[in-house]
Amino acid sequence: MELNSLIAVYIFFVGLALGSFINVCVYRIPLRKSIIKPPSACPKCRKRIRFYDNIPLVSYLLLRGRCRHCHAAISWEYPFVEAMTGLLCFGLFIKYGFTFQFLGLLLFSVTLVVISFVDLHHRIIPDVLSVSGIPAGWAFSFFTGHTFWLDSLIGSVAGGGALFLIAFVYERLTGREGRGGGDIKLLAMIGAWMGWIPLPFIVLISSFTGAIVGGMFILLAGKGARFRIPFGPFLSFGALIYLFFGLRLTSWYFGLLR
Repeated sequence: MELNSLIAVYIFFVGLALGSFINVCVYRIPLRKSIIKPPSACPKCRKRIRFYDNIPLVSYLLLRGRCRHCHAAISWEYPFVEAMTGLLCFGLFIKYGFTFQFLGLLLFSVTLVVISFVDLHHRIIPDVLSVSGIPAGWAFSFFTGHTFWLDSLIGSVAGGGALFLIAFVYERLTGREGRGGGDIKLLAMIGAWMGWIPLPFIVLISSFTGAIVGGMFILLAGKGARFRIPFGPFLSFGALIYLFFGLRLTSWYFGLLR
């Protein structure tokens, strides 16, 4: 096996471990708890989880999805997040190699994953992630050149401003609150990291996938049902899709127009 292939496999396992840490962040950040201590414990019986029961993916399979002590069910979300983060790390390494771009975009991607699952559980997007991610995106563009620094600045203003304008007009026309402030700050963060050019495609992808998922919920629940589905996960999904397949998507789209 070539050296790069061995490194890619290693990066995947590092991603699995990072996914385990993400699960801790998703649980603790909304509760304003430290993400460092105390050590992880079962949320049901409060017994400390030993290292051999905290091996990403493997422990979940060996324990058959249940706590060793109280036998309470362990959510499928934990191994799912671990596997997804491992694949994200692997994909970013294949695309960018072991570079500053890889490290920066890994931080960006991991932040999007944490935001998505916090928003799914609590219907909030913590400012500690989205607002602090905006200057981090500016710094990333300035030092790595992945995105031109001016595009990054315009992206943060255009991303936040566009959703704010949509929410303002929607509220004026309907009398109901439109997009929440968390979504506005999230798209500003995405714009800071990716620039302003991808934003229309990201919003299009997120709106399309959100409409499909929302429609499925309505079909399953019956006619007339209404749901408040968080938009943050769909914005994050759109950003990640563009991050990996943006050039192909734009080429395909403009090819259709021609």
